[in-house]
Amino acid sequence: MRFSVSHTLRAHLLVGGLLFGGATSPALASAQDDPLGDWIGTLVTDKGSCPDKAQSVLQVRSERLFFAPGTGTLVLRGVPDKDHKRFHAQLLLKDMKDRPLPMVFEGHPDGDTIVGVYGTPNCRAHVVLTRPQGSAWKNFMGDQ
Repeated sequence: MRFSVSHTLRAHLLVGGLLFGGATSPALASAQDDPLGDWIGTLVTDKGSCPDKAQSVLQVRSERLFFAPGTGTLVLRGVPDKDHKRFHAQLLLKDMKDRPLPMVFEGHPDGDTIVGVYGTPNCRAHVVLTRPQGSAWKNFMGDQ
């Protein structure tokens, strides 16, 4: 089967649009203007032993938020303040000696990022979270 130049050109434009769709879409709002959505970043340990080998994920929704440190299985839950300018999430577990083991995330918008602090009795870390890049396929499928 023989393709014309116009078919080949259209195919390249479609593939290019899927791969680089984010580049032609409107710019995302800053974290201060619209912090709702997904955010990723890697914890930087300030003290102790923290899950700093994998990215952490923050999901900010209108009435709730979730923070997963080091994309682990533990999820801290919280509620953003009414203006979505302060974020607090926590999880309270018990250690092997039945003592409280609190995990806390505190964050706030800072320009195009959300900055925060994560802490447990054995860890203190800071993190700069950004919106995930490369969501062209999600944009194409309308899954935002």
